[in-house]
Amino acid sequence: MQAARGAMANFRLALIQLHVSADKSDNLQRACGLVREASAKGAKVVALPECFNSPYGTQYFKEYAEKIPGESTQMLSEVAKECSIYLVGGSIPEEDDGKLYNTCTVFGPDGAILAKHRKVHLFDINVPGKIQFKESETLSPGNSFSVFDTRCQLLIYPGAFNLTTGPAHWELLQRGRAVDNQVYVATVSPARDEKASYVAWGHSTVVNPWGEVIAKAGAEEAVVYTDIDLKKLAEIRQQIPILSQKRRDLYGIEVKK
Repeated sequence: MQAARGAMANFRLALIQLHVSADKSDNLQRACGLVREASAKGAKVVALPECFNSPYGTQYFKEYAEKIPGESTQMLSEVAKECSIYLVGGSIPEEDDGKLYNTCTVFGPDGAILAKHRKVHLFDINVPGKIQFKESETLSPGNSFSVFDTRCQLLIYPGAFNLTTGPAHWELLQRGRAVDNQVYVATVSPARDEKASYVAWGHSTVVNPWGEVIAKAGAEEAVVYTDIDLKKLAEIRQQIPILSQKRRDLYGIEVKK
């Protein structure tokens, strides 16, 4: 969902695989408590999962939605500043001008908002006999990309795969993106709650630029720590110079305004 880039530096990354309940206030308090715990253990970049302040489900989005800035993002801003970290705030249901969005906010060490990303590709799925779910029933898609500058280089994806797509695609997609782009890829899931109407896969993961899984949670609530070595990233890019081998005379990316 978000790409971070900037000057080379090694750092500790923490992924918070939060157990999300129906109590928004409790979700926010526990999320901020785990952010503080991660910071105390040396994390400089901390990420929360998709829909961390609300149960994930179309029947919940309107009830839990809020403006940005609002209660949830204000708390994230304050804890990012308190801990002097980069905080990728997973996502929350956002209400704006009568529409609902699945929105990720990112905060810098000074508490300032660095990015607000509305999910562009909504999750609609219909696998007969297994799962049917349509974000588009209640959510509107975003219409812009979001990139923010930090001192590190990685891709961070807050996501909530399920028990059908999780075992099939979760790790596969992460390893593919890491190798394609020669970057570290981190994915942050909610913890699994077997009693929820939508059961998340869990298994928040970090993959290195060689496509190796270097950190992974189970299904339960956990904080995943890993030290990101950007010297290794530079070495891999030198060994297999994909970026310099691009045929820009044949293809490129066009961003529509």
